[in-house]
Amino acid sequence: MPTSAEWLAVRAHLLEHRHRLAVEAVAEYPDVPRVAGTPLLTSPDWMPAEPVPLAELTLERRESPELPALPVAAVPDGFGSYSAAMAALASPAVFQNRETYRLLGFTGRHLTFGLGTYFDGIDVGEACAHEYAGQAGLPLRAAVGDPCDPRRRPVNVAISTLTLRHDEVSGEATFYLHWRDPKRVGHAGGMFQVLPVGVFQGTSEADFSLWHCMIREFAEEMLGAEEIHSVDYGAWPFAQQLTEAARVFYLGMGVDPLTFATDMLTVAVIEASRFDALFGELVSHNEEGQVLRGLPFTAANVERFVHREPTQAAGAALLSLAWQHREALLKP
Repeated sequence: MPTSAEWLAVRAHLLEHRHRLAVEAVAEYPDVPRVAGTPLLTSPDWMPAEPVPLAELTLERRESPELPALPVAAVPDGFGSYSAAMAALASPAVFQNRETYRLLGFTGRHLTFGLGTYFDGIDVGEACAHEYAGQAGLPLRAAVGDPCDPRRRPVNVAISTLTLRHDEVSGEATFYLHWRDPKRVGHAGGMFQVLPVGVFQGTSEADFSLWHCMIREFAEEMLGAEEIHSVDYGAWPFAQQLTEAARVFYLGMGVDPLTFATDMLTVAVIEASRFDALFGELVSHNEEGQVLRGLPFTAANVERFVHREPTQAAGAALLSLAWQHREALLKP
């Protein structure tokens, strides 16, 4: 096992070169499909031919089965897991082991989830990224095998949403990105991502809803609301107004080749005047980084953030897919 100092040196290299390493890690999976020419890996079962209204996806809860035993790798001497090492030696500002919904299966438009924890994903995915950055063998990555198979590893799903403000008179649309501060986040620091994004988790036993999770992230990441732990969505004016205003679509799902972060790719289209009423106090910074506001949704900007900026694989894939489907998405 490495010493803490050696581990920190590799961790620093990972943080500094995340985007390049993610692009290079694609080569480890020559037989796994990619999304829209980006590094994001996927399964054919996850990718619809056209945008699907979010409401057409159905969810089911089951008991989480046991997973195959995986080797403990990329952990410094004296620590039993990667998350424990991160917490002690390199903890970002936001690093909590919350309960999550663990993906068990996805068939057609039906998703099955069990329960897991946030650190489950860190202990496998971030450890695999560290292992890859250290260039000293890939035993954990080899043991995981196909990263798109939820039977091989714990799969926490983040809901990544491209938010489009659409002026139906001019036909123009703008979008919003997030620069993730590496000092504040445990994943994808130093990279651009769409906005908002949040790991699929509930605030109560009854809160098992993709849309409810997205509403909370809109409030927290775009309006700077404190983390929401319990809410009555029917009585929350913001939730009611956002539900009425947003047309929300599912475009696919994919896996980051470096960290195995798994993202549902969604788009929320909101008419300009309703967007302004909801997000007139859009923040410039939140707990996880900087908000880039009002970027024109044009071929040039899509190309820039898909191919020329250090954009997280899921964000690049979502921008590329949304541009391909822009006529269907922006049709009033």
